[in-house]
Amino acid sequence: MIPPERHITLGELQRLVRQTLEERFALPLWVSAEIADLKVNYSGHCYLELVEKGGANGVPTAQARAVIWRSHYPRIAGYFEAETGQKLGAGMQILAKVLISYHELYGFSLQITDLDPAYTLGEMERQRQQTIAQLQNDGVWEMNRQVPLPAIVQRIAVVSSAQAAGYQDFCKELAKSPYRFRLTLFDAFMQGAAAEESIIGALCAVVARAEEFDAVVLIRGGGSRSDLNCFNAYRLCAHIAQFPLPVLTGIGHDKDVSVADMVAHLALKTPTAVAAWLVERMAEADARLDNAALQLHDATTALLHGAAVRLERLAGDLRQACALRTARESARLELWAATLPDAVRAYLEKERLRLENAAQTIAAHAPERILRLGFAVVRTKGRAVTSAGAVAAGDRLRIEVADGRIEATVTQTTK
Repeated sequence: MIPPERHITLGELQRLVRQTLEERFALPLWVSAEIADLKVNYSGHCYLELVEKGGANGVPTAQARAVIWRSHYPRIAGYFEAETGQKLGAGMQILAKVLISYHELYGFSLQITDLDPAYTLGEMERQRQQTIAQLQNDGVWEMNRQVPLPAIVQRIAVVSSAQAAGYQDFCKELAKSPYRFRLTLFDAFMQGAAAEESIIGALCAVVARAEEFDAVVLIRGGGSRSDLNCFNAYRLCAHIAQFPLPVLTGIGHDKDVSVADMVAHLALKTPTAVAAWLVERMAEADARLDNAALQLHDATTALLHGAAVRLERLAGDLRQACALRTARESARLELWAATLPDAVRAYLEKERLRLENAAQTIAAHAPERILRLGFAVVRTKGRAVTSAGAVAAGDRLRIEVADGRIEATVTQTTK
């Protein structure tokens, strides 16, 4: 047990901690961290919550309060925004020059006296390269460029902010063209902390109606490198890379190419450039149709001319064939006309002789003649008798001879 006279009070402990920290960290330090939260109060002081995250889940492994006093804040914030093009905000990686302080009531805190904008820009580039490497390792880097783009792109899903000047420029450029485009806006934040989730949500809404569109246009006006940093985020770029429709980007940058541009089907500098490209593609399709119509007209004309020539040739051949056939048939008719009387006379003479022979044959086989030769026809009960067995004793017979009939009765039959 510690003797009571050797204990210290809480205030003494706090003062010892403060004294130790002030002695150990008397000079400013450069500290890297992520801004988890930032607020500027009515007095002009800027209060920040700084964190360091570790592991794949992004859980903070360190946390500290920080402050930029109003005497320093306008200078520090203005210089940082001028260099990076982005205001200080949550989610940003910073390298801060800090003084370590400790207060008996408020605990450990950091006083920020300066920021290094180059670190923030370098961190953005590191994240950009990490996104590129991960997309390539995932095997999705070329997927959207392999999605076929229709020859006619008229049904367009536009992901942009309705109030953005870039969107208005895009619509005006299309309106100046002679072609009709059907635009459907999917409103989204195009910069700031909420931009990534908002754009992903808009893309998911497009997917639900994918059959209604030919392509997706992702546009926003110009901005600084940091303003466009959401277009280097892995989740957003992965959605674009694997999108089922071709994605056209016009993000409004002058120098740097975002990862979203790299994985999109086609990247153009500005929203106006995207609209001009769409109009040019329609003009090319229009020209192809005009050329096809001209080729069809020429081919039809040539086909009709060729058919007319063939028809005329066939008509001539037909006339000649008809004339030859007519002449040949006329000659045959004349020949038949000349030979027909003799042929008819010869035919009639032949038939007369055939009839005479037939008459002689019939006369030779006439029943009367046969009866005159001594033959007779014997009938009984109306039927001719051809066998002795056909009659019996007592049957009545009618016997026809050449000059009359004889009635008789059968008295006996022999074979």
